[in-house]
Amino acid sequence: MNSEIIDRANRVFTPAFHFYHPISIAGGQGCRITDLEGKSYLDCASGLGTLNIGHNHPRVMAAVARQLTSFCHTGGVYYNETTVAAAELLTSITPPGLNRLFFSNSGAEAVEGALKLARYVTGRQGIISFAGAFHGRTLGAISLTSSNARYRERYSPLLPSVYHAPYPHCLRCPFGCSFAGCNLDCLGYLEEMLRRYISPEEVAAIIIEPVLGEGGYVPAPTKYLKGLRRLCDEHGILLIFDEVQSGMGRCGDWFAAQVYGITPDILTVAKGIASGFPLSAVVSRSDLMDQWPSWAHGTTFGGNPVSCAAAIATIEAIQDDGLLARCRELGAAALGRLMAFQEQHPLVGDVRGLGLMIGVELVGSDGKPDGAACAQVLEECLQQGLIVINCGAERNVIRLIPPLTISDEEMGQALDILEQTIETAGK
Repeated sequence: MNSEIIDRANRVFTPAFHFYHPISIAGGQGCRITDLEGKSYLDCASGLGTLNIGHNHPRVMAAVARQLTSFCHTGGVYYNETTVAAAELLTSITPPGLNRLFFSNSGAEAVEGALKLARYVTGRQGIISFAGAFHGRTLGAISLTSSNARYRERYSPLLPSVYHAPYPHCLRCPFGCSFAGCNLDCLGYLEEMLRRYISPEEVAAIIIEPVLGEGGYVPAPTKYLKGLRRLCDEHGILLIFDEVQSGMGRCGDWFAAQVYGITPDILTVAKGIASGFPLSAVVSRSDLMDQWPSWAHGTTFGGNPVSCAAAIATIEAIQDDGLLARCRELGAAALGRLMAFQEQHPLVGDVRGLGLMIGVELVGSDGKPDGAACAQVLEECLQQGLIVINCGAERNVIRLIPPLTISDEEMGQALDILEQTIETAGK
């Protein structure tokens, strides 16, 4: 029956509407899904990092059911308790001082809103992004995206006054430095950009993923982000953290910003915020948000009360069930095991991550990215009942992003399958 659904889909969907794996879900509960043929899978893709508390969480489903008995849409015509309560709860867990927000529906929408806010309140036009970044597929967001040239292909002209700096990727440092010998040449290059390409007085914002997502699951070094914060403060540039993937507990705290101890001026939130219901937010300080008048931005579906009910239940479940500490514990154990595995298997070039946002990079004997081996591992994992997906420009990085609710037994099973399939691919 999987093939029947796929055949029907191919007749009605454009190829741009892409799916990672040729299976059709019949049901999901916790960390597992079942396909139409009755086969069970351990889901360590979490709906592209969205189902942070798993499939069909009973607390979320109950909250959504309660909301549906009253109303399901307001469209910005009138206020409602659920949307206001969700905003209050979200701003109670964001980094200090980020206490006002604008709700929208997707990560790309949140990025677009953050860019508009930055340009509006600064009166400047320049935006600096980073090589390898992924910020979304809308034209503004894709202008910042450089994780793969194919995402931008045939869509020019894109947003003007966007510049790209090297991301601080220590394994593949564009300046040839080693981690031990790093002297932040990448930050020096950014400073040189502000001398040669665009004056800092013309830069509205610098936007960065504190943990690079689609570009390869690379956590930025703390000293780099601190230098970036200092640089922005010196020149009145707004610092935007895109935490669409890394937020909502994924990295062991509510946001990676809190793991690093660095507060941005603007934060984008999506994916794990509402357990699969469409919701995102641009979050910032009152002094910035107060300068953004009612006609400067808008939404019809943003802050939908059903999605907001799901968001409240999601946040409360993470809080009440101690899932932030659980994420740190599981993530540290998984990283330790995978790093030990790396020592024995040359196919594994690097293991990195924060919390349960872990990347396993596969390389050939020459140390270069091995996308073919990664594709083989993903296929073999699927055959053995484990769902994982890949990322990186060469699609050679395995993303390990299980729900924070995964049990010790399930995590062990996932790592067993992953290690076995890497061993097979390396032969």
